[in-house]
Amino acid sequence: MFRENFDGFLNEVTKRIPDGSIFRDAPLSNFSTYRVGGSAALLLRIEDPSVFSIILKGLKKFPLPILLIGNGSNLLISDDGFEGIVLKLGNSFEAIEIEDGVVKAGAAAKLPVVARETVKFGLSGFEWAVGVPGTVGGAVRMNAGGHGSDIATSLIHATILNLLNGSLSNVSAAALDFSYRYSCIKSTDLVLDATFEFIQGDKDESKRVLNEIVRWRRDNQPGGQNSGSVFTNPAGDSAGRLIETAGLKGTRIGSACISEKHANFIQVDEGGSAEDVRKLMSLVAEKVKDFHSITLAPETVLVGFNGDPS
Repeated sequence: MFRENFDGFLNEVTKRIPDGSIFRDAPLSNFSTYRVGGSAALLLRIEDPSVFSIILKGLKKFPLPILLIGNGSNLLISDDGFEGIVLKLGNSFEAIEIEDGVVKAGAAAKLPVVARETVKFGLSGFEWAVGVPGTVGGAVRMNAGGHGSDIATSLIHATILNLLNGSLSNVSAAALDFSYRYSCIKSTDLVLDATFEFIQGDKDESKRVLNEIVRWRRDNQPGGQNSGSVFTNPAGDSAGRLIETAGLKGTRIGSACISEKHANFIQVDEGGSAEDVRKLMSLVAEKVKDFHSITLAPETVLVGFNGDPS
């Protein structure tokens, strides 16, 4: 059934979507900060919003699994890849508009860029995002945060496209049911843009805060091939502390190891394996449960593995 629907969908959209926007057997390691993972059956890069109607009509006639990828900074893709359609927003969705204290950012805009732009306009409240290597769309969906703040603190509303029925909605922050690293946005909902409100601040102080956050991240978090925090923090505690005190820093499975710099980061060797990361995540959860009697919840989204949510 997959092959039949895939061929039907491809025939439906190929003649109507611009050349250079459709990629078959697209290597997804190029779209994940882990730099591992197999290929997608099909990847569509979207620059023109009018393309959505073509995609939606195709999916209605030929249903297929869908995966939305932003910066891939919170994503582990199976070595077997993803048997479905990957949607990735292009450069036209990176626009940032600032008027008074209101900021409208496209879903593909990178958080550090938005943070620096707000400071440039003398606005305060988004400095924390300078160290988060994600996009606005993904950040809204997971209520990304850091340094004592998060998306929910300043979001007014988001424009969301439902890929199942084609409805386009302007959804208020209150309706998104935000909590720690959570919103009610589903995997079939595509955030197109988000509007925030910030306060006028002291530009020099905000620049100082930006620099301090960048310095802190450089000093306390590893570089290389990783996907940021692997597990969410349990209430009143830190996943990194729990992993470190369980004696797991430096633990390695194949090409993946727990960072010596920050225990809630897993680093992958160049040319490494997503399966090694998955096995190491499972080992960490098991050992922390045995040592602390606490069950860690993954912050990393797993795609293409048995039981993945896509």
